Amino acid sequence: MGDQGVWGQAAWPMWNPARPGSRTARVRGVVVLSLLLLWPLWEALRPDRGRPEAVAVRIAIGVVTLLYAVGWLGAMIAGIRLTPRRRVLLVGALFALATVAALLRNGPLYLGHTGVFSYVLGVAAWLLPARWGVLLGLGTWALQALAHCAVQVLTHHAAPGPVDWGHLGGLVPGIVIPVAVTLLIRLVVQLNHAREEIEALAAAAERDRLARDLHDVLGHSLTTITVKSGLARRVLESGGDPERAVAELRDVERLSRQAHSEVRLTVAGRRRPSLAAELAGARAALRAAGITAALPPSAGHVPADLAEPFAYVLREGVTNVIRHSGATRCEVLFGDDWLEIRDNGPGRRAAAPGNGLSGLAERLRAVGGRIEAGPLPPGGFRLRASRT
Repeated sequence: MGDQGVWGQAAWPMWNPARPGSRTARVRGVVVLSLLLLWPLWEALRPDRGRPEAVAVRIAIGVVTLLYAVGWLGAMIAGIRLTPRRRVLLVGALFALATVAALLRNGPLYLGHTGVFSYVLGVAAWLLPARWGVLLGLGTWALQALAHCAVQVLTHHAAPGPVDWGHLGGLVPGIVIPVAVTLLIRLVVQLNHAREEIEALAAAAERDRLARDLHDVLGHSLTTITVKSGLARRVLESGGDPERAVAELRDVERLSRQAHSEVRLTVAGRRRPSLAAELAGARAALRAAGITAALPPSAGHVPADLAEPFAYVLREGVTNVIRHSGATRCEVLFGDDWLEIRDNGPGRRAAAPGNGLSGLAERLRAVGGRIEAGPLPPGGFRLRASRT
């Protein structure tokens, strides 16, 4: 079980900080984060004229503060790569360093006034689930308020005077601002990453669509052109009827022009195949290949949402019969929500999961359908598309 399962949280922020991008932008981000540390470093390391400190204390304050600064900078830059468990340990270590620095700087009184906790709260809001960051901010404010109240009460007993309770409200901006601003920045970063992922997925889907459509368009057209040009060649070589050869060549010219137009429409995403046109094309292609065609006269009863995917199935199925089956007969059957293409050829014993069948399966899944392909018991091959 991974850390996500151990912690039972699905809201851990995740993105890739090392994605390809501008090196200048990354360096600029590191510089900006480093500049944000100037104030806490100055507050921690500047001499306190009201309470001179020993050299050892000053050194300890400097070491702890520098460790805190380096840890904070590393957490903001690369902490997102850590597992959830290590993120919690990192935030806990930074809280401990901040507490030690506060105690060394000015004792327990400083715990109720310090702003150094704002930085670790920013890390918590950056690396932990948003709810955890908010709860941690509330807990930090409560502890600071208790520390301040305790010091105020003790000071009041030692030297009677008014108790300053207004400082409690002054602690709120140091808690709310870093948590709220960091959560807002985190949201913007996550939205940017989500937008990039959506663009990448859209580009991949468009490439898949283009590859699938070009396969379906060119596969059938080039197969028919090859069959018809071969027929014309055989007629001319055998000294047969030249008019028939010329007719076949005219069909080749027409099909090549049609294929060119279909490729342009496919690239533009505007091609919509017609089931009636595919029936006519299948009849002509099978006739040119010398295969007896048993096709229905029309497919007007096919539902509109199935007409387009069925047109692709008919085109691919007939193309495969011509190219791979070695059949002498091909039969096409239509139902209200199914289509079958059968042949009597010995050329195929199993359905190879090629690009054609994979593309057809994707098209049918989009309309709640499926593809079945395989040899028939008495011989031949069957391709069936149906709504599940």
